[in-house]
Amino acid sequence: MGKGEESDKITINVGGTRHETYKSTLRTLPGTRLAWLADPDAQSNFDFDGKSNEFFFDRHPGIFSYVLNYYRTGKLHCPADICGPLFEEELTYWGIDETDVEPCCWMTYRQHRDAEEALDIFESPEPGGGAGGEEPEEEGGREMALQRLGMDDRPPGAAGAAGGGGCCRNWQPRMWALFEDPYSSKAARVVAFASLFFILVSITTFCLETHEAFNIDVNVTETLVVGNTTTILLTHKVETEPILTYIEGVCVLWFTLEFLVRIICCPDKLLFVKNLLNIIDFVAILPFYLEVGLSGLSSKAARDVLGFLRVVRFVRILRIFKLTRHFVGLRVLGHTLRASTNEFLLLIIFLALGVLIFATMIYYAERIGAKTSDPRGSDHTHFKNIPIGFWWAVVTMTTLGYGDMYPKTWSGMVVGALCALAGVLTIAMPVPVIVNNFGMYYSLAMAKQKLPKKKKKHIPRPAALDSPTYCKSEENSPRNSTQSDTCPLAVEEGAAERKRSGETPKVGQ
Repeated sequence: MGKGEESDKITINVGGTRHETYKSTLRTLPGTRLAWLADPDAQSNFDFDGKSNEFFFDRHPGIFSYVLNYYRTGKLHCPADICGPLFEEELTYWGIDETDVEPCCWMTYRQHRDAEEALDIFESPEPGGGAGGEEPEEEGGREMALQRLGMDDRPPGAAGAAGGGGCCRNWQPRMWALFEDPYSSKAARVVAFASLFFILVSITTFCLETHEAFNIDVNVTETLVVGNTTTILLTHKVETEPILTYIEGVCVLWFTLEFLVRIICCPDKLLFVKNLLNIIDFVAILPFYLEVGLSGLSSKAARDVLGFLRVVRFVRILRIFKLTRHFVGLRVLGHTLRASTNEFLLLIIFLALGVLIFATMIYYAERIGAKTSDPRGSDHTHFKNIPIGFWWAVVTMTTLGYGDMYPKTWSGMVVGALCALAGVLTIAMPVPVIVNNFGMYYSLAMAKQKLPKKKKKHIPRPAALDSPTYCKSEENSPRNSTQSDTCPLAVEEGAAERKRSGETPKVGQ
């Protein structure tokens, strides 16, 4: 090896692990931190040990192997055993764009961001993260908790302070927290248990109303006047036991009180109205009052409306969704369904295509070998037309097999077997993705609940610009910069640290 190649070698010590490469290799990605090591004045701009003739960086040694391999091969891969945020910070430090990550590792690299979003969804409702409604120790956490509950204690004229003043400003956020946040106080827990109790009682009453033991046959006498003729009609009517009606009335009164308090004390009325659970609350309460108001009327229109309201009483079962406020598992299920929308659409499309294809095939397959005396060829089969075959195809592809419709010819049996196999494969493809989403959300929700409370989070301060871990000012370097007088990587890292610590840059800084 020639002397020129020997002088082109460079030794880099990262976290105690020595790496050797060529300066020409580092120059393949100009503008990055390692590329600057190939400059003539690199020894004065970085932490250089003259005795061992190596540059030292106090960074993660395992990730640096992937970074250096990117310079050698031109392909950036993400390690599977490294936490995503750590890899992202290392890429920022070395000045490498995250979009350079290879497609095979992109999902692994993005997984930590999805996890962070999920953790934000399952953020502990306790103010400031303290247990049992304790006051958070950090002032920033306390302000965020108060703003979330509408209990900002800043003066009314201050920017961002909650509106209103006086007595209203004091009791309104407390009432909102009492009915909305079960973890805000012991009284809020009592209200949450009361709400849960009335939900279960209401659902139980709804189910018992359909049982024969709670239905009473009542003879109703109606007088019908037609001209000068008066006719007395005796009809039978089924009514529910009055005790169930009274129980449902008590439950509705509680739901009404809860709904009115929450909408009056809500910090954001528009957001409250748009919430799906609040819409369900209103829809489940309204029919009861309409039924009570129309029950005393005797007109035919009132009876028709009353009959319609009794039919739509099934909306009361929607109150079961209110349990999502109290059980994390139900919230996990809701977020899983929302995150798996694409998979559900894919499943529906696959199923629709299979239903259309096999319903058509079974229709014509059952007509093979039909008797000449049957011109339609439908006397010996259940599949009179293709639309009827849709039901059979859906039941077969979903492996239910009710047995109400089945093929009777050998050709129809072959089509039925193919339909069942295609249904198994069709359902098996998108379902694992949905299951993985549920497992991810559930594990994150459980981790969020079991995560120990941190009294004070340590945020490392960014190093000074003249620190050996940062490159020095561009004024002392022969490189010309058209963007900034300081090292761009140092500026980016300082901004990232300030963003994580919640600081805002001062004017002129």
